[in-house]
Amino acid sequence: MEGQGLNQSGHLNVLWTSDNVVTAEKMVFMYTKNAIKYGWWDSITLIVWGAATALAATSQQVQALIAEAQEAGVKVSACKECADQLAATDQLESMGVEVKYWGPPLTEILKSGAHLLSV
Repeated sequence: MEGQGLNQSGHLNVLWTSDNVVTAEKMVFMYTKNAIKYGWWDSITLIVWGAATALAATSQQVQALIAEAQEAGVKVSACKECADQLAATDQLESMGVEVKYWGPPLTEILKSGAHLLSV
């Protein structure tokens, strides 16, 4: 993850893989936005992976939630391989979502013991 989130006690990585809209709205975005707003974490990276990638690229409701999270200060990044396979790369990038290969950075997060919440 190139230094961000690794061994930083104030940084949380959230790995979001679910395509469930209720889970996205009532957990992923509710928590990440409030965690920044209330200072529970200094910074948050939301990693969009798997089924969440298609949901983010196609649901206007979820796209609005992503925009709100970004405005609150949540960094949103998506798995490039997933985005490419699901033809979502252009849409995600147009929303200001970073799209990159996440395999090695996620492995680094896991090996380092950095904070990771999987949803």
